[in-house]
This record gives sequence, C-alpha cells and structure tokens, in this order.
Amino acid sequence: MPEPTTTTGSATGPQDADALTGRLGAVLADPARRPLLLALDFDGTLAPLVDDPMTSAILPAGVEVLAALAGRPGVALALVSGRAMADLHALAEVPPGTYLVGSHGAERARVTPHGLDRDVVELTAEQADRLAALGARAAAVARGRDGVWVETKPTAVVVHTRLAERDVAAAAEQEALALGAELGTGTLHGKDVVELTVLPADKGTALQALRHEIGAPVVLYGGDDVTDEHAFAALDADDLTVKVGAGATAARYRVPGPEDVVAVLAAVERATR
Repeated sequence: MPEPTTTTGSATGPQDADALTGRLGAVLADPARRPLLLALDFDGTLAPLVDDPMTSAILPAGVEVLAALAGRPGVALALVSGRAMADLHALAEVPPGTYLVGSHGAERARVTPHGLDRDVVELTAEQADRLAALGARAAAVARGRDGVWVETKPTAVVVHTRLAERDVAAAAEQEALALGAELGTGTLHGKDVVELTVLPADKGTALQALRHEIGAPVVLYGGDDVTDEHAFAALDADDLTVKVGAGATAARYRVPGPEDVVAVLAAVERATR
C-alpha cells in the first residue's frame, strides 16, 4: 500500500491541545454529535515507546481516565493498533466495552468482563501458504543482524528494527520492502517496522467501518506513526485528528506526547460528567 501524502493540518500547521479541547467541548455539548468515537493508537500515543515492545503500558493516569469514561453516555472507546490482537489485549488495561482493532484493522474485538468477543479472521489456503512463505523469507532478512527480529501475526509478518544500529536497521528495512514488492503483498512501513500482510487492511478503513457500525457522527483519532496517517487521511472533515509528537502530518491537531493525550482524555471525562 502506498504511503499517504502528509501535509500540515492548516496553512499554519496543526493546532495545539488548547484548540483541540475547545473543539471537543463544542462537540460534546451538541447531542446531535453523539456518540463520539474516541479512538487512539497504543504505542507512542497512550503508551510511551520502549525498547522491549512486550513491556509497553498505558500511563497509569490513562488507565484511570479510560476506566472513568467506560460506559459514559455519548462516548465509545477504541484502541487501534498495528499490534496483533492477542498482544494488544494482554498489554492494554482498558475497560469492558472498549473496541480493539489490531493488525492495522485486520483483527477486531470488543473487551467484555470475561475476555474478548472477537471477529474470527480466516485465511484462504493460498493466503496461509503465502504467510508461511513470508515468514521464511523475513527470517532470512533478520538472520545475522543484531537487533532485528521477526514477528508473525495471524495475517502478517513484521520485521522489527528498533534495537538495531541505524545502518543495520536501514538495510533490513530496505530488504523487507523489496521482499514485499517482489511477492506483491501488502506493505506497511512504520517507525522501525516493515509489515508484510496477506490480508490488506489499514486503520482508516477500519475506523470508518467502526464509526458507521456504532453511528458515531464524530471521531477523535490520535496516533504517532506513519501508519496513522492512513486514518488521518480517511476520516471526515468534521472529525478530530491528532498527531502525537513531531513530523509532517495530515492531522488537524498536534500534541507533544502520551501525557498530553491523557490530558485530552481527562478533558473529555470532565465534559461528560
């Protein structure tokens, strides 16, 4: 999949957190604009980035405010991540009722008091064979390169380079991208990752499907990665798109980091009491 063109959210760039909370107040004050779908990326957005991805955790204040928002009239919660669903559910301390979108939209579930209510992902025999072939070829990309490793998801293979030296990471990412082009598979190039998928999906398509399913007139979506630009570009003119951190973006608003995302959530919580 080609990367979306990223531009600034206005002629002067994305607006700041104060402008965002002001806009949120106006949206939440209008009953016709409920429910608000409050959807966020996980790593780098609610959870600070860490070297070991299996130690990622939502900031404690974020866990608290999400719990407070659970079941609040007029608000629906969702996490939208590139992570496989099993990992996302294991790491994300989110309340029952939260929608989980994993693997960039290829997997979806809803958290219940007793676990996950999951949509079943089924691959054709051809897709399953391609996934196995991708795994073997991706392993060859990582072999002999310190700090490069391969993750296999239900629908994709991911080459991770976060722990590698920059020159090693760049070479591995280029080989992974070339592999995707050679095999004609879906390719997503994010921060320190190249994902090769047999079931193409993107966060924008997944978010639009979810918002139509629950009847949300407005979506707030925040994310920090290149793959989140697909969501920013796909959402509607009245939606609130938030880039977390630096970098060119199509988002209309920008906040510096996860602590600021939590502050925005806290503003929503206060406005919906």
